[in-house]
Amino acid sequence: MEFRAGVVTVSDKGSRGEREDLSGKEVIRMLQELSILVTEKVIIPDEKDRIRQTLTDLSDEKALDLIVTTGGTGVTPRDLTPDATLEVIDRALPGMAEAMRQESLKITPHAMISRAVAGIRGRTLIINLPGSPRGVRENLAVVLPALKHAMEKIKGDETECAVP
Repeated sequence: MEFRAGVVTVSDKGSRGEREDLSGKEVIRMLQELSILVTEKVIIPDEKDRIRQTLTDLSDEKALDLIVTTGGTGVTPRDLTPDATLEVIDRALPGMAEAMRQESLKITPHAMISRAVAGIRGRTLIINLPGSPRGVRENLAVVLPALKHAMEKIKGDETECAVP
């Protein structure tokens, strides 16, 4: 089964062209290694309405299987990606976010202030990642083993999950 993905970099400086989007490039590289086709790539400012609209458009209009955001998952006043994501998802997947935080805590105590979430909108999986290339690598690596299986199930695959 072929999967199509979108990468959304949430960054005020990146959206103004003041910072190169290294984290978005890292997401794309990692997804391509899994043979997931990245068909959409956008850089938007840390604005809740814009984040919400972008996630909605990529899910509903573009019918992507996966949307990965990078940036805006911390605790500064402009870190609104999880808030916007929670407003657009139909169902949360807390295990993914918990797994990312748990693994990140082995590397840095700052992981406990990540507010990243993961969830499902329609038939689209949405995952929030930190805004640094290192944070992307560390967090995305945690969920990669379950990514294709999750997308298959979200699309309606009814085969048994249990391994005999």
